[in-house]
Amino acid sequence: MATISREEVANLARLARISMSDAELDHLAARADVLPTSHPLAVSNVTREDVVKSSLTPEQALSGAPASAEQRFKVPQILGEE
Repeated sequence: MATISREEVANLARLARISMSDAELDHLAARADVLPTSHPLAVSNVTREDVVKSSLTPEQALSGAPASAEQRFKVPQILGEE
């Protein structure tokens, strides 16, 4: 396990804009053997079964569109032919 010096604690506190007393710096510098973590709490991935369901037909999906062409939403052209 790596230890952290008092100067490193002071630098981290400065970067985090946390004011610390000399006693707090000494206390935190003395705390060693703390495993580095990427998350303070355990992270688990929540997943669900991949189930095939019916979806909208192209006609249903385009039913509310102001304009459509070739089973696609039709939008005004914004770029030139250049």
